[in-house]
Amino acid sequence: MNTLSRRDFIARTAVASSTVALGGVGGLPGFSAEQWPPPIVVFSKVYQELKFDFEDSAALTAEAGMDGIDCTVRPGGEILPENVARDLPRYAALLKKRGLQLPLLTTAITSVASPHTEEILRTARGLGVQYYRLGSSNTQTDAPPGKQVQRIRAQLKDLATLNKEVGIGAVFQNHSPAGQSYVGGDLAELYDIVKDFDPAQVGVAFDIGHALVVHGDDWRRHFERLKSHLRVAYVKDVTRAGRWVPFGEGDVASTGYFKLLRELGYRAPISLHIEFDWAEGGKSRTRTALLKALKDSSRVLRRWLSTPS
Repeated sequence: MNTLSRRDFIARTAVASSTVALGGVGGLPGFSAEQWPPPIVVFSKVYQELKFDFEDSAALTAEAGMDGIDCTVRPGGEILPENVARDLPRYAALLKKRGLQLPLLTTAITSVASPHTEEILRTARGLGVQYYRLGSSNTQTDAPPGKQVQRIRAQLKDLATLNKEVGIGAVFQNHSPAGQSYVGGDLAELYDIVKDFDPAQVGVAFDIGHALVVHGDDWRRHFERLKSHLRVAYVKDVTRAGRWVPFGEGDVASTGYFKLLRELGYRAPISLHIEFDWAEGGKSRTRTALLKALKDSSRVLRRWLSTPS
């Protein structure tokens, strides 16, 4: 065996510790704990616009040069919850054939009582999935202050126990209003929800775009409190006025977010979200147009990650 100097050992231990603290996925096949920039996976909701089957989705993901998929397993998703045991392994196998990964799921799960929760989590973990996004809850304007947060925390308590047993992590996404307000869209509220949970069981999927819309440049102050729970980064581009735009045309690049991720030792996959009008008002809703949107978006995102500012 090669021997390490004490200085090298301490340095490597420090890197590994920071990676574990931030939910790094060095144990995930194909993803290195020391990798930067991190892998990029596409949030597959956009594939549903063209009614892709699993083979179509895998083929386009590979052609676009992505590293994998953040798969929707929810009512109306790529995979329906009641079909997860049959369909998710088949999808994962098709991705694997093309050298792609399936590290993340997006679900409608809000508690252990959500339909098919345990079946989804155990199937996913058996395929190497490390994180799943929780379902969202709309803000109830007539609810007493803090009451919804208390209810959600109570639901997550049992879910955290199940997550620990299965060996998978839930992530709570911050989301800006879109016709309705979402619990946890305000980052101070999100902190109150997750702060007392072990981040290995209940963490945060931090969406810099939604954070910028809700908090403006004050997002950083809130992020400092949430960073211990950071598990997954969601990225889309947006203007400070709240308009979703193609990658490179908004204000996300100027936030300093990617430099911060690198300094924090972030190593989990980044989930790329296509929220802008990639089909030019529906005139070019074709596979070719979507492929171009994915290639252009991932190219810009990789540039941001390679030269973070």
